[in-house]
Amino acid sequence: MPERQPRGYLGAIGLSLGLMLLVAGGVADRGGTFPLVLLGTSALAIGALYRLFPHGPHFALGTTNALAMYACLYVVIGRAAFPDAPDWARAIGFVLPIATFVLACWLRRADLSAWAQEEEAADLAHLPSFARWLAVIGVVGVISLSLPVNRLPAAGQGAALIAAMAAIAAVSAVTVGDVVRLLVDIAVIFRAVTRRLSRLAVPIAAYSSLWALLTVVFGCLYRIADGLSKGPLFTSTHGSIRIDFSDALHFSVVTLSTVGYGDIIPADDGIRLLASIQMLLAQLLLLFGFIEIMRGSRAGMPEGAPASNPPLAREEATRRAVAGE
Repeated sequence: MPERQPRGYLGAIGLSLGLMLLVAGGVADRGGTFPLVLLGTSALAIGALYRLFPHGPHFALGTTNALAMYACLYVVIGRAAFPDAPDWARAIGFVLPIATFVLACWLRRADLSAWAQEEEAADLAHLPSFARWLAVIGVVGVISLSLPVNRLPAAGQGAALIAAMAAIAAVSAVTVGDVVRLLVDIAVIFRAVTRRLSRLAVPIAAYSSLWALLTVVFGCLYRIADGLSKGPLFTSTHGSIRIDFSDALHFSVVTLSTVGYGDIIPADDGIRLLASIQMLLAQLLLLFGFIEIMRGSRAGMPEGAPASNPPLAREEATRRAVAGE
């Protein structure tokens, strides 16, 4: 019988595709073929890694997140250090570390697959080793930004870009084990976070409903007060204004979230007092939401259950010992 895909696999693939489409759209401000290269390479890499390490949909999400961060850093640093590099060089430079990493995973698939399948809880003990190699990659980026490579002709910048990415590809091949372990750990953490979020649905929905209620109520109050007033109660960068209901809702949202854009400003003492009351209620609502969310995060835990994080477990044990429990 064909192997069934794990639950949530299609949703994870959909989110992965959506995230990479979003990143591709964001880096397409200069046109060219790079967004297509990004999409194609990411799709092939995610598919290949999932086939090598079928660790559930969360592994696909974690891998996509890593690829998205890599793509963003590549574009930003590449444009700063190699602004005139040809499109073909940018495409090769982007693909080189990913292809090298996938190839290294395939060559070591037996060892890495066995480790991935046996992993049941996140273990970040190998993170310092990965961080050291990440520092090496950071040195390559710093050197690329420090040297006057951007003064070279286009062909020279393209060659320097490929050389820098070849160095990063070599590092990715050496650290393939640590990277795969980190991706699997992230998948385990994602799965645990998803389970916790399912218990937070009710308090989040309650908080959102109260937030929307306060927005609508105070938006109506602002509009009614301005409509009944003899003169305008608000000003803007263009002087005194009369607000409509859309403006009132916008001002209510800005006040409740304490953002303060400054495009609509209360010019009457009564409106200032009303806005102050709304801001006070916003702080109380935030406190209520925090308490309810924290209570919901502990709702599914049995009394006296040990924490999943060893340091937290030790801290809890110490607290109980001091309290004499």
